[in-house]
Amino acid sequence: MNGIDLDGDRVRDEVQAHHRALIDSCETLAGIRSVEVGTSPCDVIYTQDKLRLLHYVTEQPDDPETRSSRDATACRTPLLICYALVNRPYVVDLDKRRSLVRKLLALGIDLYLLDWGYPDADDSHLDLDDYINDYLNTCVDQVRLHSDQDQINLLGICQGGTFSLCYSALYPHKIKNLITLVTPVDFKTPDNLLSHLAQQVDVDLAVDTYGNIPGSMLNDAYKALMPMRLGIQKQLHMPTQLQDRSKALNFLRMEKWIHDSPDQAAEAFRQFIRDFFQHNKLIQGQIMLGGRSVRLENIHQPVLNIYGEQDHLVPPSASTPLAQHISSTDYEALPVAAGHIGIFVGKRAQNLLAPHIAQWLRQRDD
Repeated sequence: MNGIDLDGDRVRDEVQAHHRALIDSCETLAGIRSVEVGTSPCDVIYTQDKLRLLHYVTEQPDDPETRSSRDATACRTPLLICYALVNRPYVVDLDKRRSLVRKLLALGIDLYLLDWGYPDADDSHLDLDDYINDYLNTCVDQVRLHSDQDQINLLGICQGGTFSLCYSALYPHKIKNLITLVTPVDFKTPDNLLSHLAQQVDVDLAVDTYGNIPGSMLNDAYKALMPMRLGIQKQLHMPTQLQDRSKALNFLRMEKWIHDSPDQAAEAFRQFIRDFFQHNKLIQGQIMLGGRSVRLENIHQPVLNIYGEQDHLVPPSASTPLAQHISSTDYEALPVAAGHIGIFVGKRAQNLLAPHIAQWLRQRDD
């Protein structure tokens, strides 16, 4: 048939196997009543508008010797995680086995996390000055107060990493060590698919039309960057993923996170697309926040820059230029064989990420 030699028996076997997988997956899903994420124990130590500041509670081991050993290797300086405005930060705490949070806690890191919450129409006026000079700055001060430390360590992820770079450049005296994870710095590299898409966005028309930008619309845009892998292939493999309860729960946790997409405050979205993506002002020293110039050369503290070698949203070419624009004499780049999300949830990446971060911080903890 048109030069294609089809094996009838093989086709039959594959169709039957797919049919069995569909039946098994339906039975598996029928037995799952809820999908829990972000279950690590924590206290909410501060709230402001929609945001919450979480402090994770370390689960003390029963063995006194183990507890004493961990206390001896604990990092005195606390670590604040600043995630992106897009999606939810519990991707770093999906479940007990795939949790950057739990791994860092077990390695003696005093851990805090900034949860931006869900902006609504009342927040459409918020711009990047509000997010960085007000919200992020206040949370840093709250962590300093809560931990009784003059300086803290800051871990910024994706857009939250860009925010953390801006913050560290404006408030270098408050940040002891800076970690950037899958963080864009140069927003106009040739292989950056997301940047090519952003160049075509009429951001004023989008904001004037929608107000706050719907998170679901942004999700569709991200999927469009890899339509085969995130569309057709994903759907074809889904029955196999759902056959086993454990695998099904892993799949459903990721799906819950992917589709749990907050809307984006209108003015902050407008400013981020225009100034960072379309005009690439960060590496040019032209970003202005609250009347102050953001200059990356003001970053002198130790910096650990972690990026995914297969990241299609923030390719290595967008992240590695950081070294050229800061003044730190203690800079390390850590490539990880993973994609943008696999760097958090992939088993190999998980086994590398937390131990390396903890060791790097302990070596710089006076």
